[in-house]
Amino acid sequence: MKNDLPKKWIHNLKILDVAFQPILNIHTGKIFGVEALLRNYQEVGFGSIFELFDEVYRDNLLYSFDLKLREKALKKFTTINGYKNIKLFYNLDNRLLEMPDFSNGNTNKLLSNYGVDKNGVCFEISERHEISNSSKMEEILNHYKEEKFCIAIDDFGVGHSGYKLLYDSKPNIIKIDRFFLTDIDTNIKKKLMTRSITHLAIQLGIKVIAEGVETKEELLACRDIGCHLIQGYFVQRPTLKAAEILNEYTHIIDILNNEKRATGSSCKIETYVDKAAPLFIDTSMSLVIENFQKNPDIEVAVVVNSQNEPVGILQENKIKEFIYSPYGRSLMANSGTKKLKLKNLIQPCGITEINCNMSTVIELFSNNPESIGIILTNDSKYYGFLSARAIISIMNEQNLIYAREQNPLTKLPGNLMIEKYLSDITANQNSYILCYFDLDNFKAFNDVYGFRSGDRAIILFADILRKNLPSEFFKAHIGGDDFFVGVEFNKDTEKKYIKKLFNILTKFKDDAREFYSKEDKKNDCITSADRDGNLKKFALLSASASLVIIHDTKCKKNINNINEILSIQKKVAKQDCNHISMSSLL
Repeated sequence: MKNDLPKKWIHNLKILDVAFQPILNIHTGKIFGVEALLRNYQEVGFGSIFELFDEVYRDNLLYSFDLKLREKALKKFTTINGYKNIKLFYNLDNRLLEMPDFSNGNTNKLLSNYGVDKNGVCFEISERHEISNSSKMEEILNHYKEEKFCIAIDDFGVGHSGYKLLYDSKPNIIKIDRFFLTDIDTNIKKKLMTRSITHLAIQLGIKVIAEGVETKEELLACRDIGCHLIQGYFVQRPTLKAAEILNEYTHIIDILNNEKRATGSSCKIETYVDKAAPLFIDTSMSLVIENFQKNPDIEVAVVVNSQNEPVGILQENKIKEFIYSPYGRSLMANSGTKKLKLKNLIQPCGITEINCNMSTVIELFSNNPESIGIILTNDSKYYGFLSARAIISIMNEQNLIYAREQNPLTKLPGNLMIEKYLSDITANQNSYILCYFDLDNFKAFNDVYGFRSGDRAIILFADILRKNLPSEFFKAHIGGDDFFVGVEFNKDTEKKYIKKLFNILTKFKDDAREFYSKEDKKNDCITSADRDGNLKKFALLSASASLVIIHDTKCKKNINNINEILSIQKKVAKQDCNHISMSSLL
């Protein structure tokens, strides 16, 4: 390990300090790791961290200097309460691999000196810098993985070689760049792109960190998309004080607990989880084979590292194929460096948390026809395995539940799911817009044009809801010509969401005209009997909207109160010239 730095850089190292920013499990709010961030670079005369490293690089001292920084970071990391159970994320400057004095084994010495397990360190490689020697980078990355170090790609998505780097480096983790996460709760394009990146990573057995999250809405959007971990100012700003790093963050936990939304399903995933004991990555092949022989029903074994984190799976048929191959047995018997090791047979597998939304698991599985299952974790530790057969059984159960609870005509959720939705929103302290839609003059239309045309009008309205309201809107069919919509909002989305609901009225009124004859459209009315049997003229089909806006924590929400207010507002909307009524619960 190099110690011959010039006095200038030794002096700078004494002034430089390391700050930590926590990385949390996005489903539990508990700490997963911390990123080491360099501080006090201004005090040694540099305008940015990049300027500092550029000068060290020009002095041809980058590797020696970086080793000293690693030691400084490790030393401070060990002062964090519970550091043995979390990871230290450390950024590698890609150019240090070009240094002539680069050599292997120095990090292992540092870890040994400070009592940190290899699985407790994750090296970050940024997409923001070009890798001048890609073959050398791949060689070093393979070395770090061979030595059981965790590898993360930082700033994923902003560089030109993102997917190539993903393919070449086979990382354990990717950190999605802040650009994709800004306003992800309202920007559909960013949400779709982030979902695509996240689901690809999960299917490759890669964890995903949502980096730079700054709002509750971004947190929840990233959780719903399937991200595993979260980092950003909304969790905690970087701190120079190791004592300020907590084991769990109550403000995140409170949000997650309050935001557990009804999924519309009573399917219990626990019933289907296989909790067979995992294989540790250092297990000898003879013990691996013995494990399969003693447990003939096991087709797949999950492989974990020393921190009980899944690293992949081993299929029984792969073992059999190898054993019966011409050189399989000799390789297993070989006592030299060519001896077969478990890690050489591991396959990547999708990983997600046990308490994630079940629809995420199903979507991941459905998008990968070759998937044999998904690994489940509990707070990032191995929990169990969901086989392909188990996931298909869950899908069938959910389909039966959904079919039973949806309206048979429109295929929208029915009253049971509406009750679940209302029950869920009354259990938290967030802001919601609830809307009751009612078709106007529907009975007259149904009497004149027949029940089949009436059904077509109802189906039209349901289709308009589906096509014009984004996925964050809960859309349901109460029955007959009555519909229900609910959506959570914030100060930035309230007006936009209300406008979307009002636009439904205009869209339906325009489209429904096509159900009428030319004469009725010309007259802009039809003649039919009223409820007392008297003939009268009725306007063409339209709809009324009754909105109840529920504001944040100060409102004590009650299902009966909400239903009562909606019922009153429905009558008001019918009499309003614009067919709209609104009220607020403050």
